[in-house]
Amino acid sequence: MEHIRTPKVEQVRLVDRFSNKSTSGTLYLTATHLIFVESSSNNNSASAGQEIWILHHHIASVEKQSLTTTGCPLRIQCRNFRVVHFVVQRERDCHDIYSSLLRLLRPVHYEELYAFSYNPQQNDQQREEGWQLIDLGAEFERMGVPNDQWQHTDVNRDYKVCETYPRDLYVPITASKPIIVGSSKFRSKGRFPVLTYFYQEKKAAVCRCSQPLSGFSARCLEDESLLQAISRANHNSRFVYVMDTRPKLNALANRAAGKGYENEDNYSNIRFKFVGIENIHVMRASLQKLLEVIGTRSLTMSDYLEGLESSGWLRHIKAVVDAAVFLTKAVATEGASVLVHCSDGWDRTAQVCALGSLLMDPYYRTIKGFMVLIEKDWISFGHKFADRCDQLDGDPKEVSPIFTQFLECVWQLTEQFPQAFEYSEWFLLQIHEHVHSCQYGNFLGNNQRQREELQLRERTHSLWAFLMSEKQNYLNPFYKPSYSEAHPVLAPSTLPYHFKFWRNMYHQFDRSMHPRQSILKTILTLKESSSKAESTLQALEARLQQLGVTPITTSDPPAPPPTRDQRANPLPPRPDSLILGAPVDHKEVQRREEEDEQDEVAEEATESTDTERTVEGSSGTESRKQSYGELEGTCNGELSKEEPAVVSLELGVARMTC
Repeated sequence: MEHIRTPKVEQVRLVDRFSNKSTSGTLYLTATHLIFVESSSNNNSASAGQEIWILHHHIASVEKQSLTTTGCPLRIQCRNFRVVHFVVQRERDCHDIYSSLLRLLRPVHYEELYAFSYNPQQNDQQREEGWQLIDLGAEFERMGVPNDQWQHTDVNRDYKVCETYPRDLYVPITASKPIIVGSSKFRSKGRFPVLTYFYQEKKAAVCRCSQPLSGFSARCLEDESLLQAISRANHNSRFVYVMDTRPKLNALANRAAGKGYENEDNYSNIRFKFVGIENIHVMRASLQKLLEVIGTRSLTMSDYLEGLESSGWLRHIKAVVDAAVFLTKAVATEGASVLVHCSDGWDRTAQVCALGSLLMDPYYRTIKGFMVLIEKDWISFGHKFADRCDQLDGDPKEVSPIFTQFLECVWQLTEQFPQAFEYSEWFLLQIHEHVHSCQYGNFLGNNQRQREELQLRERTHSLWAFLMSEKQNYLNPFYKPSYSEAHPVLAPSTLPYHFKFWRNMYHQFDRSMHPRQSILKTILTLKESSSKAESTLQALEARLQQLGVTPITTSDPPAPPPTRDQRANPLPPRPDSLILGAPVDHKEVQRREEEDEQDEVAEEATESTDTERTVEGSSGTESRKQSYGELEGTCNGELSKEEPAVVSLELGVARMTC
């Protein structure tokens, strides 16, 4: 609270950035939030209007603009892509808020983050149960690991081999500790090859690591032995794919710095491939260009599309999906093991491994499974959330939307396969919201060692418990488990026209742009209403049975009673011609009269038998149903010839012959 100079400012206007409509209200500044409360005079009611709560840590930048005749503008841009414009009447009040926010949005120590003060009214037992919801040991057991080819190793028990890896790691059973330690010394940041996903059907493995310290000619026998062990652990393939997710030019530049990539002459059992995903600096600049385009008012369609293309954002999304598709084909189709790395193995490597696993395993397409996937490939293996998401006041060059890209790649897949995912886009948006909010402890820090030192399990709460408690809000109404059973491996198309702009991510808070009618929310509401109606029906039927009344069931729904207008003005008979309302030809009328006379004779013959004619292949009930003005039968009569038509069935195909 010592950083807050002015906790309350009245007569502040909130201006919409697209329509320029403004709302007056009061601005409050607390230790954790910036709050705008709309005044009751705006909505002509006695109650207060809308409230906008913005976490300090959601704020990415604050800009105090030049004083105008209407007041002092204050522009706030958030990490969840919310942009708000305030106009404060007094320049001094605006400056106080601006100065306070600059200090509050840049905490220096982890203990200043919201997660350490957030209290959801849970006791210690409930807090611990929330953290125990995800068990990575059980996840590897679900994959079938350990087995006769892969083993658990405690070589990193004290984080001495690699401080950015977790304690529990899985390596080939033939890989000894000296081999592991030797390989770690030859890999950047000590991140040696380890198992991240095991495809049981083909016994193929997805492994991850960082780039080798090979330079132009260096080699390491222990590292070569470890890759040989990964190859021998898979009897279905004689080689291992090594995917370098960087552009080749970047990898060559790293060679000059003593790093680089694997030399195929030294690793006889590998097949090397570059997939060309750009680095964190390119991604950061690309997102900034995208935000500038979508935040500009009055763009022409040409300018908008050109700006979207020049940002390169969707092109980068496509590159990540392309890499995941290659990984999936190599493992699930060819049955080969794959080793994935980038520079340090915690950005592009995490994207490709996680997305490839999601394509191969339907479990990760469920709500619980997606939490496990993030915990395994992102949190446990040391994606630098603190640096990439700008949690503390650090180096701005380390900030990059790597995890945001991953979530968008998943959303692009949900658009192609709506029946394959249990969760909707609102689940992805909620995760993105809390990655940047620092309200929960899951994403704090850069690796597991830091999280243990911060005692996050004892001092903060888990996001996964909160999301599971609200699971019903994130269900996808199109999801069908049977679809995943029939299509366990997804094969998305990466043609350019399949990639869309994610409006609900980048314009989620721009309510005035155009009306929003969420199809997913509408369907969920209808399903909920239908479920309640079915429950009510069952309760009424049970009550009738208690009273000894048998419910009446009918196969055909009753016809609705005619309205007053229909009784007063009955509809005229439909014309018999093919085109409604068209004049009928004279010869056609004469032919119809002859057919009617024949029908009358046939009816007289059948009335004496008191039986009912039934068309072969249909029931009597169906034959009694009236057609729509007998239009269909009339049309068929016009278009058919006088000779009877014969239907023959050949090889399951009906063929009409005359």
